[in-house]
Amino acid sequence: MNAVSALLLAALVGTLAWGALRWAVRLPTFNFRAIQVEGDVSRNSVASLRANALPRLHGSFLSLNLKEGRAAFEAVPWVRHAQLQRVWPMRLKVSLEEHRPAAYWEARVDGADAGSEATAERALVNTFGEVFQANLGDVEDEDLPVLAGPAGTAGLMLQMWRALSPAAEKLGESIDRLDLSGRGSWRVTFGSGPVIELGRGTEAEVVDRFGRFAQSITQVTSTYRSPLLSADLRHADGYAVKLRGVTVQTPGKPVNRKR
Repeated sequence: MNAVSALLLAALVGTLAWGALRWAVRLPTFNFRAIQVEGDVSRNSVASLRANALPRLHGSFLSLNLKEGRAAFEAVPWVRHAQLQRVWPMRLKVSLEEHRPAAYWEARVDGADAGSEATAERALVNTFGEVFQANLGDVEDEDLPVLAGPAGTAGLMLQMWRALSPAAEKLGESIDRLDLSGRGSWRVTFGSGPVIELGRGTEAEVVDRFGRFAQSITQVTSTYRSPLLSADLRHADGYAVKLRGVTVQTPGKPVNRKR
């Protein structure tokens, strides 16, 4: 009986202590007196953080769940990662890492091929190849390429865009758009307009194919003194090009010049 009484008394004391602790942590004394934000804040103002994150924070210095607090800040547009830390007395330190946009993203719907307009709503891709949602008006003055491909391929496509860009730059061009079809075929659109069909293959194969094209195409355009309109690199023994105002006649119909 004494053991049972002692156990009941301990349980009662524990319950009272727990209740007292829960009551104490809710006292105004333990409310946060300041929230210190540091790190990347170029895309978010104090007002936007206050409006989007603070309403999601619940608890005091003692009771705040840091995991839930981190989620509250990471739900704010442009915030990629947040780290929270309690700092005595009664302060919350928040370190933010923002998304750095690298490209626009258009996820191609099932069955849509490269060049098709049947895509989902446009989003953004950061420098890590991660897709995120933000106000596109915030980047309208930035010269970002468009990546369009099947869902889940944004990282792969950003890597391919980076691998192809040096060869394009040697031609004085920029890759404004890169498409990947559901069948794995690549297409490049230059800033000046020409469209280049790269075909399928590994990254190394596609980059090598495009590099060989970039090394020789200026000879073709110089010979015919005509700008490039499009090119098709999906030929085993060369590539076909379309130049403005230039055709080669065969019996019955004109065809594009092939190199």
